[in-house]
Amino acid sequence: MKDYRKLKVWEKSHKLALEVYKATLEFPKTEVYGLVSQMRRAASSIPSNIAEGSGVGGDAELARFLRIAMGSASELKYQLLLARDLKYVDEVAFLNLNTKADEIQKMITSLHKRLQANR
Repeated sequence: MKDYRKLKVWEKSHKLALEVYKATLEFPKTEVYGLVSQMRRAASSIPSNIAEGSGVGGDAELARFLRIAMGSASELKYQLLLARDLKYVDEVAFLNLNTKADEIQKMITSLHKRLQANR
């Protein structure tokens, strides 16, 4: 593939990861090794897998890593819901982050379909 930093989906997922890190700064200290850690890992896993998939093999490998990134995005969306329900993030922050995760999932799906069509 190409340089992952030139992929719009990587750029957006990187920005989402930064926003998740920022949003979790205010979580209770008791969640540092719980939900904070899980959310940060899931959020950073999305651009990490896109980057890794871009750097190994060809389109088939990238497609495999995109599926993993999709799973991480789904995991993050649940964790955002949990954080909202626990009142760790307000509704506005939840909607903002969840909408961005949705958009990234759509972009991943679109890129994955393009890769499959090229096979």
